[in-house]
Amino acid sequence: MGIFTRFSDIVNSNINAILDKAEDPEKIVRLMIQEMEDTLVEVRSAAARSIADKKDLNRKIETFDRDLRDWDQRAELAIRKGREDLAKAALVEKSRVTAAVEVLKQDYLAVDEGLAKLNEDIARLESKLDDAKVRQKALLARHKTANSRLAARKKIHDYKIDDAMVRFEQYTRRIDDVEGRVEAYDLGLPKDLNHEFAGLEAEESVKDELDALKQRVAADNKTPTAAE
Repeated sequence: MGIFTRFSDIVNSNINAILDKAEDPEKIVRLMIQEMEDTLVEVRSAAARSIADKKDLNRKIETFDRDLRDWDQRAELAIRKGREDLAKAALVEKSRVTAAVEVLKQDYLAVDEGLAKLNEDIARLESKLDDAKVRQKALLARHKTANSRLAARKKIHDYKIDDAMVRFEQYTRRIDDVEGRVEAYDLGLPKDLNHEFAGLEAEESVKDELDALKQRVAADNKTPTAAE
């Protein structure tokens, strides 16, 4: 089972458990990020073990390479000394070491390939984790906004709000009634001095204009015409 397959199974199972309990979706987001972080730690640990294995295999291969050179030199020495039996024995040991080296090299290649895949998984997981953290902020903001809007909508449709508005309208009408009664007391009351003098001044102005108009008309009537 691959790292991401197992990670997906863990996340899905936990999410389903949370949904069954009808828990806060913010917990789901935090859980997913926590699972990704835990998986990243695990993958890095696996990569560290693979690096250590590579170093160990490389040391063993180098040791066996030295043994190969040693047995080859011994076989050559035995031939020069006329000891063909020792030369054959040295070549047998060389063959055994060569087989062991081939096995170690295959193991080294397998570990190296696995480490390369782990590095790819780490890069992918880090990218997904960064993206999840960025999206987490947006999701949490949207969730809070949605909760605020939901609370506001509940208040708007709450019968208590409607009842309060009805009482508010009643109080408004009562105030209007009181103000109307106050204004009614002012009806029919005598005008103040300012109004009185303003009226006199207006009457005086009209009288002056009327007298001037009468004088002009009288003057026009007294003027003889050309026929007279």
